[in-house]
Amino acid sequence: MAVVGDLRVLLRLRDFRRLLTVRVLSQSADGVFQVALAAHVVFSPEKQASAGAIASAMAVLLLPYSVVGPFAGVLLDRWPRRQVFLYGNLLRAALACCTALLILGAVPDWLFYVSALCVTAVNRFVLAGLSAALPRVVDRDRLVLANSLSPTAGTLAATAGGGLAFAVRLLLADSDAAVVLLGAALYLASALASLTLATGLLGPDRHGTRAGLSEALAITARGLADGLRHLAARKQAARVLAAMTAMRFCYGALTVTVLMLCRYAWTESESEGLALLGLAVGVSGAGFFAAAVLTPWAAGRLGRLRWMTVCAAVAAVLEPALGLWFVPLPMLVAAFVLGLVTQGAKIATDTVVQTSVADSFRGRVFSLYDVLFNVAFVGAAAVAALLLPPDGRSVAVVGGVAVIYAAVAMLLFRWGRTEQAPTGEGRCFT
Repeated sequence: MAVVGDLRVLLRLRDFRRLLTVRVLSQSADGVFQVALAAHVVFSPEKQASAGAIASAMAVLLLPYSVVGPFAGVLLDRWPRRQVFLYGNLLRAALACCTALLILGAVPDWLFYVSALCVTAVNRFVLAGLSAALPRVVDRDRLVLANSLSPTAGTLAATAGGGLAFAVRLLLADSDAAVVLLGAALYLASALASLTLATGLLGPDRHGTRAGLSEALAITARGLADGLRHLAARKQAARVLAAMTAMRFCYGALTVTVLMLCRYAWTESESEGLALLGLAVGVSGAGFFAAAVLTPWAAGRLGRLRWMTVCAAVAAVLEPALGLWFVPLPMLVAAFVLGLVTQGAKIATDTVVQTSVADSFRGRVFSLYDVLFNVAFVGAAAVAALLLPPDGRSVAVVGGVAVIYAAVAMLLFRWGRTEQAPTGEGRCFT
């Protein structure tokens, strides 16, 4: 198959392999850290977490990026991206160690959240930088395949890291601090892996001389507006970002639903609930892997927007068919399906943005992309908190999510009618 041949070529590219290593180590650490936080907030025996408490925690950890994120993008377009990976991961390793100490100590919840926020805040720079740097190590003809392999490998690494964190916590009582320290070690490994990449290899392109601090702050504000105008002028990129944001909202609402079901409806103890949640995460990760295999072929045959249309339509049909039972087995099947369609749509979205946006604007646009993800996820958690009963069984949430998926599918179908499907199987297209 052409896809297999292209994949072999990608993995023979030295700089692509090195960038992929940085991503895998960094996102595996993210998975470890996020599971440690979720377990500490939701599944600690002394805590009786509600949907509102979960939504509040998500808001504390994610909403500040709505302010910081776009400015981070402007900085990404000014800083060497290799150095962002190096110093960003070193900083996260140090901050994760501080978070572990706070877990061990009797500190107020707000101080714990501040420390966790600092760790995850740096993540915005690293992930946006990884996406913006990818076209610097892969030729345009194989970019869609690289977007299948690289982000999906990162997602699978995060899933594996989360699985490792689940295993450590289930084997060792009161081990949240140890799990966070494991994440710190992986952040350090990612920082060291970034040293294998040349400093100037990943961009961004330099134009003119560097401004002073005060001027840079003003340029940052103007740069945000320039990034928005740049995105608005590229209709296809703006459309797929809107569609992906709506799908992310759906994913967030269902995430809170599954958390509540695992915590209160399906199990009788916190350890059993955590184990079942870990299984759901693993099944969803298998869906991400399936998307990485399927998307290059499907997008190559159908076109990007048509493939996204299929993903949204499948979710609109299967999500209520499987979710309205509110029992574990159908919900696990739904987790696989949603992992596949969400990641498949994201791969197509990433490729549209990367090929539509100029290199000097990519950091800004991907940071805006990241902000849309965070706002959608937190907004979904807030809506779910209002609608979900204590045990997580809500026909309104499942039905409402299906309606949103259906609306996204119809809009994408309308937008995709003018897109010509490429003739090459599994190939990138313009």
